[in-house]
Amino acid sequence: MVIEKKIQLPGIDLINFSGINEENLNLIKDKFESTIVLRGDSIFLKGEELELRTIEKIINELVFLQNRNGRISAKDVRLVLDLIDSPDDNSNKLKEKYGFSQSEIKDIILFKKNDFIKPRSTNQLEYMKKVKENDIVFAIGPAGTGKTYLAVAFAVAALKNKEVSRIVLTRPAVEAGENLGFLPGNLSEKVDPYLRPLYDALGEMLPPEKLESYIEKKVIEVIPLAYMRGRTINNAFVILDEAQNSTSMQMKMFLTRLGPNSKAIVTGDVTQIDLPRRDMSGLVQIQDILKNVKDISFLYFDKSDVVRHKLVKDIIDAYENFKNG
Repeated sequence: MVIEKKIQLPGIDLINFSGINEENLNLIKDKFESTIVLRGDSIFLKGEELELRTIEKIINELVFLQNRNGRISAKDVRLVLDLIDSPDDNSNKLKEKYGFSQSEIKDIILFKKNDFIKPRSTNQLEYMKKVKENDIVFAIGPAGTGKTYLAVAFAVAALKNKEVSRIVLTRPAVEAGENLGFLPGNLSEKVDPYLRPLYDALGEMLPPEKLESYIEKKVIEVIPLAYMRGRTINNAFVILDEAQNSTSMQMKMFLTRLGPNSKAIVTGDVTQIDLPRRDMSGLVQIQDILKNVKDISFLYFDKSDVVRHKLVKDIIDAYENFKNG
């Protein structure tokens, strides 16, 4: 049965991908009977369903290579085409040549220079799934489980793929009581210590000059939670980090900032609340308020998801034993 298919390639260097005079694309065309046309940022396919599946697999692997290595060549295209002809050896040959297997491709969240970010535990994989399927996701669990780091990766990937036009990252500056006027310096100097973990995550995922440009143009904003009041945020990926230190009123204020075509991730650890009373935490309360609302999902990490230093799990265990003790 002849069908048609469109494969979008957002954020891809199409000149390199297609090759000089479409050399790379012509190598694929010569291999198959299907019609393959590059138009705009998409590839349009028309042919037998089984053949189109194979072509799509080839294109996905070439996109992976280009994102990982910065470029692809005709030699790379020939290698992938050769591997398609010997499917039994695909995984081993790809692993040997490029350091990844076919099964890894679909789980990539974001490509970094010579590296990529992907889920490293079952809950992290579920995290990725929930973010794709829901407009608001709450990620709750102990330190070191990748809640914030992956949230920033999801946001940067959405920006690169043009799914949103900007990113807004925020945290409550609870140690300063969100009343920052008494601190020395300008706004940036006052809040930077509280927002530094978000800057650190961004710095790992974007080149310094690109990050600086995004911040300067307000494509990426990193602001204290108090400065979200009164805003409506459209076409954006919004992250509230350390949400256990937001009050119930602040949580409501944050969630009602979302405008059309916006997504939000709220992260926090309910065992590390710095507010005067635990029942003041908006993150504790919100689990009951929104538990049955459509397009909102809760994900709970545990110590088995910790991806920091191996001692972090032991430290969490020790604190739990002491508390229960």
